[in-house]
Amino acid sequence: MTDTLDTTASAPVSSAPSTHDAAESAALRETLEDYTLRFAPRRFRRWSPAVVGVTALGGIAYLADFAIGANIGISYGTGNALWGIGVFAVIIILTGIPVSYYAARYNIDLDLITRGSGFGYYGSIVTNIIYATFTFIFFALEGSIMAQGLKLGLGVPLPIGYAASTIIIIPLVIYGMKALSVLQVWTTPLWLVMMVIPFVYLVVRHPDSIGTFFAYGGKEAQGVNLGSIMLAAGVCLSLIAQIAEQIDYLRFMPPKTPENSRRWWTAMLLAGPGWVLFGAIKQVIGLFLAVYLIANVAGGAAVANQPVHQFLEIYQNMMPHWLAITLAVILVVISQIKINVTNAYSGSLAWTNSFTRITKHYPGRLIFVVFNLVIALVLMEANMFDFLNTILGFYANCGMAWVVTVATDIAINKYVLKISPMEPEFRRGMLYNVNPVGFVSMLLSAGISILVFFGVFGEAIRPYSPIVAVVIAFVLPPILAVATRGKYYLRRTDDGIDLPMYDEYGNPSDELLRCAVSGIEFERPDMLASAKPGPDGEKQYISSLSLATDRGGEHVLPADPPVT
Repeated sequence: MTDTLDTTASAPVSSAPSTHDAAESAALRETLEDYTLRFAPRRFRRWSPAVVGVTALGGIAYLADFAIGANIGISYGTGNALWGIGVFAVIIILTGIPVSYYAARYNIDLDLITRGSGFGYYGSIVTNIIYATFTFIFFALEGSIMAQGLKLGLGVPLPIGYAASTIIIIPLVIYGMKALSVLQVWTTPLWLVMMVIPFVYLVVRHPDSIGTFFAYGGKEAQGVNLGSIMLAAGVCLSLIAQIAEQIDYLRFMPPKTPENSRRWWTAMLLAGPGWVLFGAIKQVIGLFLAVYLIANVAGGAAVANQPVHQFLEIYQNMMPHWLAITLAVILVVISQIKINVTNAYSGSLAWTNSFTRITKHYPGRLIFVVFNLVIALVLMEANMFDFLNTILGFYANCGMAWVVTVATDIAINKYVLKISPMEPEFRRGMLYNVNPVGFVSMLLSAGISILVFFGVFGEAIRPYSPIVAVVIAFVLPPILAVATRGKYYLRRTDDGIDLPMYDEYGNPSDELLRCAVSGIEFERPDMLASAKPGPDGEKQYISSLSLATDRGGEHVLPADPPVT
């Protein structure tokens, strides 16, 4: 802070006029961009905790869980699959609670949380690219399932089905949270009924299927063993980045108050870490349906791991063929649209965040909606799924290293050791470019676990690569935080604005300040003082978004002097 800057909270200053047209234009842009790269302001967060929760959970309608459950059960048997799913669920819940709470409480996405949780302003770009890659890989997987449903029910050729499953998503995802909340809330009840009916039917009409399910030993029939359990868990843990997609919705939670506290906590826990409970149930049902097909349907083993055929076979036992195939197609289309709008939406946020920080240019989220979907479409059309299992296993180690590192920094370094700053920081100039605490922990965790995954250290420990990733990402951040004495968390502690950051309940303040660069008003958590005084030497304010695109760095506040 220089002597020319007034240290009082002066009135917002702007060189840009504030007109009605400018305000309308800004509102439209914010709706389309959905607060990419930014804190989600209170004036936009008008949904109840229940609506935000249902919208977030709408994204887990994907059918890949049924295929994952079937595949690990067929490979390792029911016992190993169930234990593997249990390990997967425990890890997701333990890591999901701290990051989900921070997203809902402070209204920022996982990239912004990552920056202030041991990675630094530029250090989180690596994790953001990992996340963006997850979104287009899973979009391709889910899109291919939808194309298979269209081919089975309507005779649509797969290449056309791939294109249709991609193009239909674009208009649905353009308007972000406003459009997605309506889509997810209205389609979820129908999806739940159509998914649950086949399972209930088998349990009631074929109770012997339960015994067959638990007795199923898989291809190898080795019995329950730790190696098979960990291999099954590793496949499931490829979904760990799903928590980032849940957080992309949870950041729109309303302020937490004494009046809504119970509803707020319920929605946060169910829609955040709680997604895995629904995911695990779907994996178990997928295996249950697969075992039934293998045991009771001629040729069922060939299609037992395909969700479309799982539901079609059960529906055909309940109703005429034409109605069964109609319902199967409807279920597939609804399920895959619900997840792929989330994949497209989250991927666009991640790519935009990374691109803007690297280039200091903000192209807009909509460009990356198309960019992400084009990559996914190329994957589908090129039929590259023969080696996607290896890719997913590779990325599972990266995802676990990232999420566990961030969760550990929040739970241990913030709350136990009190080294990491309690409130999250994401703004340029307030953070160091790279913080070795999280960045190095994630690189070592991912690197070593990937080597284990590819058998570099021998086949005996290869199944345990997920555990290697989790253990390293849990142990290293506290060690590095203590070793560095927390030196690299904050570049400066004062953002130059005297207005309080939080209200009386600990929620981000909704006080408005005008950005001197854009002329648009932003809420207090999104603003900093500018290092560049106004024409008359007065203090100016700048938004985090404008600061992100400041190529010359003239608005970036100086670092605090080193502590001696």
